[in-house]
Amino acid sequence: MKKIVATIATGIIIAGAAATSVSAEQYEVEKGDNLWDIANEHHTTVDELVNINGLKNTVIQPKQTLVIDEESEDVYVVEKGDTLSRIAKEFNVTVPSIKKWNDLSSDRIVEGQELHLKEANVSEEVTPAVETEVKSEENVTEESDQAAEASSQANQSVNEESANDSSSEKESNENNSEQESSSESPEGKTINVSATAYTASCDGCSGVTATGVDLNANPSAKVIAVDPNVIPLGSKVHVEGYGYATAADKGSAIKGNKIDVFIPSKDKANVWGVKNVNVTIVE
Repeated sequence: MKKIVATIATGIIIAGAAATSVSAEQYEVEKGDNLWDIANEHHTTVDELVNINGLKNTVIQPKQTLVIDEESEDVYVVEKGDTLSRIAKEFNVTVPSIKKWNDLSSDRIVEGQELHLKEANVSEEVTPAVETEVKSEENVTEESDQAAEASSQANQSVNEESANDSSSEKESNENNSEQESSSESPEGKTINVSATAYTASCDGCSGVTATGVDLNANPSAKVIAVDPNVIPLGSKVHVEGYGYATAADKGSAIKGNKIDVFIPSKDKANVWGVKNVNVTIVE
């Protein structure tokens, strides 16, 4: 199922040293794909795919191109005489950032070592790196006291930045606490079903579910129609590729392991088609 469209590596020369620039990874949607499977395959989340690609919902179509990871990076090969401070200055980043991207516990680097260098965030306050003199015959793994002092100052700066990031992340989590994520791994009884989609505007439809939910008045409601003998009405469920929903409706054609997911748009409901998905009964 998985077909990678573009992962391009291009060699460039920077200040006499070789670096490799890696572009964003993209994926071409195939028939039967859903965001939940694509996110799991590429070790990301449905929410991240929706945000990166500017999607209004989780509905995708065959041959649609999705950006998997929009962040680009350079791979720099350490040369004799290099120090983290010199590399940081060359790429306009900070020493702590380089250490964070490469899981370095100290400022020591060795000739031939590959360092991953990402683009500096506009919100990141880049402090000028302090370039130290390299003494003759000095091993690339040795750092001067001046570089160590610069690293200490930069660490203090990045700690403040981390505190700000934590605050921003907390606010973001609070803002998103009410939103449902179809990328979670819910606990409960899971069954495999055949899933179709329906709208509230079909011929002869009242738009009101069996449990009294007015879908015309609540077009953003996450509702599915079920066979009450399989999934009790009123159950909270998680539908693969659709997210958290309520079993609030039923239908004469919904028998056994079959469900109907409510989608406000008729065109998007048609795009959904028929899928085999996992449904977890959360409560």
